[in-house]
Amino acid sequence: MTTGDLGERALITRVRARLPRPSSSLVVGPGDDAAIVRPGRAALQVLTTDALVEGVHFSRAWCPAASIGHKALAVNLSDIAAMGALPRWALLSLALPADTAVDVVDGLVDGLSALATRHGVTVAGGNITRSPGPIVVDVTVGGEVAQRKFITRAGAFPGDELWLSGTIGGAHAALAILESGGAPPKALASRLHRPTPQVRLGAAVAAHRAARGLIDLSDGLGAAITQLAEASGCGARIDAAAVPVEPEARAWWTRQGLDPIRQSLSGGEDYELLLAVPPRWGGRLRHLRRQVTDPPLTRIGTLTRARTLLLSEAGTDAPLPSGFEHFHP
Repeated sequence: MTTGDLGERALITRVRARLPRPSSSLVVGPGDDAAIVRPGRAALQVLTTDALVEGVHFSRAWCPAASIGHKALAVNLSDIAAMGALPRWALLSLALPADTAVDVVDGLVDGLSALATRHGVTVAGGNITRSPGPIVVDVTVGGEVAQRKFITRAGAFPGDELWLSGTIGGAHAALAILESGGAPPKALASRLHRPTPQVRLGAAVAAHRAARGLIDLSDGLGAAITQLAEASGCGARIDAAAVPVEPEARAWWTRQGLDPIRQSLSGGEDYELLLAVPPRWGGRLRHLRRQVTDPPLTRIGTLTRARTLLLSEAGTDAPLPSGFEHFHP
């Protein structure tokens, strides 16, 4: 059965039935003209939105429907985490060709719902429309952060240390393997199709005031360093030997005769967090690392007064590779 066979109203009813049970903060949910939510006291609302477009962000030949739904929410949760906030509500909009199999929609919603449940996110509403082209999954997420606790990418200063969560390069290597006609190892495929947004870490960073600059790695580490440094009016020097590359990604790039560090810096979709931490805040950072042990944090470099972005390797400085851009000149 396709979405065209089922019809819009029946499809909406089917989607609503697959969504997680709403939280008490939802006053009016799916079924009315708009959602009404009850924000927490003394909290700021944090809003973000992102869209996944078939053929640009995913291919159904490679990515199961449930993974598409998971990723559509995960990329937004990562943005909320990068502000030090906790996600609360989401809106889901789908643009679907009429010949889309209903099973695909079911899987997509199930994948999104499972991740929403894991993070206590209520799907408050959304929209479904017909698309003459590819599937588009558009998600908006609202979160909360205590006043004066949020962290932006513009708050860092020269001399701040750069700390990176987890490892990088897995998603980029998985995509390269798929594009070459191969099958990526499970660990790499998971990094591409089912990324883990660092929600708990982001909220803990804000709660302990353990960083004064924070950004996620949606477009890769190279782009994140560039964006954080530019927003804060700094440069950066990165120690290539310290960058934690996913081991299977490192092995694959090496077999291709390519530099794993540069490939991993320039690839996207890692969804880790990059922290700018003053050296004198070491006690706060140690407390954070005791509270949140997974993922680990690695010091990879320092923000500098000179507004140059450098990769330091074997005593030699070179320009830092840039990350992914949708509209690269």
